[in-house]
Amino acid sequence: MPIDARLPYDEANIFAKILRGEIPCKKVYEDDFALAFHDIAPKAPIHVLVVPKGPYVSWDDFSANAPDALIAGFIRAVGTVARQFDLVEPGYRLLANIGHDGGQEVPHLHVHLFGGAPLGPMLA
Repeated sequence: MPIDARLPYDEANIFAKILRGEIPCKKVYEDDFALAFHDIAPKAPIHVLVVPKGPYVSWDDFSANAPDALIAGFIRAVGTVARQFDLVEPGYRLLANIGHDGGQEVPHLHVHLFGGAPLGPMLA
């Protein structure tokens, strides 16, 4: 069910639990700013989620409230993961769902990184 991106951060959300190590994930990258792991229901041959290390509900919350170093580190982490999977030359897609109309289902900012095949039109 889509969530309201303006709600306060929920420490019980699944990505908060993954960041705390309470729920396992298939990690592909981690640094001081982000954790990246395979999606459990992939929509492309490569489907990785990249989450910032911090209590941010959405892109709006993150861009307004995260420290500059975390914003830069998170964006660099997304690029590092794309390069790690050799996706720069063939291309890839990034997706961040925000709020109800955007289809956000987890109240923790995350970016989907899709690749490994032609992805078709942006919106179905």
